Amino acid sequence: MIKEKVLIVLLNVDNQYSVSEIEYKISELKELVRASNAEVKYTVVQNAGNINPKYYIGKGKVEEIRLLCDNHNIDTVIFNHDLSGSQMKNLEDIIDRKIVDRTGLILDIFARRAKTKEGKLQVKLAQLEYRLPKLVGFRNYLSREGAGIGTRGPGEQKLEIDRRSIQSEITSIKHKLKNEKLKKETKTKKRFNSKLPSVSLIGYSNSGKSTILNSLLAKNTKDNKYVYSDNLLFATLDTSSRTIRLDNDKDIIISDTVGFISDLPTGLVESFKSTLEEIKESDLLVLVIDSSNEQYENQIQATLDVLKEMKLEDKKILYVFNKIDLVEDFKDYNNFDNEIYISALLDEDIDALIVKIKNILYADYDYYKVLIPYDIYDDLISLIPNKIRENQIYKEDGIETFIYINKKDLPLYKDIIKDE
Repeated sequence: MIKEKVLIVLLNVDNQYSVSEIEYKISELKELVRASNAEVKYTVVQNAGNINPKYYIGKGKVEEIRLLCDNHNIDTVIFNHDLSGSQMKNLEDIIDRKIVDRTGLILDIFARRAKTKEGKLQVKLAQLEYRLPKLVGFRNYLSREGAGIGTRGPGEQKLEIDRRSIQSEITSIKHKLKNEKLKKETKTKKRFNSKLPSVSLIGYSNSGKSTILNSLLAKNTKDNKYVYSDNLLFATLDTSSRTIRLDNDKDIIISDTVGFISDLPTGLVESFKSTLEEIKESDLLVLVIDSSNEQYENQIQATLDVLKEMKLEDKKILYVFNKIDLVEDFKDYNNFDNEIYISALLDEDIDALIVKIKNILYADYDYYKVLIPYDIYDDLISLIPNKIRENQIYKEDGIETFIYINKKDLPLYKDIIKDE
């Protein structure tokens, strides 16, 4: 399959980015292009004192890009910035290639990855709201054959529709999304009403969340349905939940959520947040960090900022510094009460993570020897871990065994506890 050939552009206005920040932004943009099944053939960085209102970059740099596109058979030019419709049109008039901005690229990836009805509606809504003010800039390349990046997916529109019909469709999609949200909330409540503790994996895209979940499933699970995992940004947009058993013989629900990314386009923020709604019900957030990424500290802070915006800053958080095997001289962050350093590929590290999760979720629990009268045994049997049942002793006045009890609930069991 022939891949779309891409030239990427970054504008550094008034030296706002350091050399390392430029390298990181270019690297991330390349990964976004790869996630859209295209390949970067050339990179252009311009340092300028201001933004050119007509072309975003300088006119001379536009001419330079045109020559590079001709010499390297480039199909598409992608900017690591948001462009206006007129800027896109002006650039395309000179460069004679399709022009895509950062939001258009991310929307393209979202269109590829959305699988659920709600996800597809969210992407379509975001695409329409993105394109509405840019119609003039889309008139040329949307009509190109094999338009590729920025034109595919559930939001594709060929501009035979006008602004009014786009607005009407936006209203219709918002109504459908409300209905889907109600269905999702009902489904989520049913799951959380199961009274099983819930854990959500959060963090930047490609930090290893899905790999960690699959490693947990491989180690100790009642559910062997693995989640999709790939070395791509936004490998999946949908939340996947599984049940695993801890070494205290208790089951928990663990969910893999959509990955974060720096400079998430404004138009996608709301739909992005809606995919994270489930974490509001979680008992523990596991923030997965790519330790090998030089910008990991900024990524941690960006994640915490989103949690704060969602009023979730008081949630229990376990900071999991993943991919530690790829770092030669990584120093302990030591800023958090709960943190662990692992490689998701090592069994012993996954074992340590399971123990860490258990210790946080069950910090107030302990085993207590009890004597359960025969007439109430059936009512309490669900509270008794399976492996403890093997140690049951049948006595004249009841069954002697152990129950895993939260300390705050001890008064409820005072009549059957033998010792504390």
